[in-house]
Amino acid sequence: MSTISQPMTKGERTRARILVAAERVFAELGFHDASIVKITEAAGVGQGTFYLYFASKIEVFDEVVEDLNRRVRHAMIEASSQAGTRIEAERAGFRAFFEFTAEHPALYRIVRQAEFVSPGALRLHYTRIVEGYRDGLAKAQAAGEVGDIDPEVAAWALMGIGEIVGMRWVLWGPDVAPGGPTSAVPPEVFDQAMTFIERALAPGRTEEEGRS
Repeated sequence: MSTISQPMTKGERTRARILVAAERVFAELGFHDASIVKITEAAGVGQGTFYLYFASKIEVFDEVVEDLNRRVRHAMIEASSQAGTRIEAERAGFRAFFEFTAEHPALYRIVRQAEFVSPGALRLHYTRIVEGYRDGLAKAQAAGEVGDIDPEVAAWALMGIGEIVGMRWVLWGPDVAPGGPTSAVPPEVFDQAMTFIERALAPGRTEEEGRS
């Protein structure tokens, strides 16, 4: 049975507008220079309205991290779910991740702030991604599509590849100073990264071969 999504209520729309504004303000100014006044001005609402939905600046920050996490996981899952093999799923998932970060550079800027502002939100962000990633790798391993590698270790390593490659070519760009406009992962860089990942996950390699 298909589910028909219900239209957002006025309160839900207002809350969503505050989150969008908070994402932009935190990304542009950083947590410490951001303020509830600046967030409400960007959202076009009063401070009293802000407190109807969030108790503090740190609470809205945590919600922004969770919202970014939810959206990037959705983009990756939606893209990779149509793939026929694990390698195809990796390519689709990585491509979706890089496209999302190019459109939402706040993912990098805000999540990295969380290391100092809200370590719990940072840990939640990464562990939620890894949990789904690990399970997918374990299923592919059981089907003989992935070699003899610990799925959790592989999940963390692959997430690290996406994080750093994306930061270098998406956030910084080939000739862009940090903080400037975002770019995209060049096709040749994407292909090189995927060749590396495909070889790392390939089945049929023994532990000794992996160390050679």
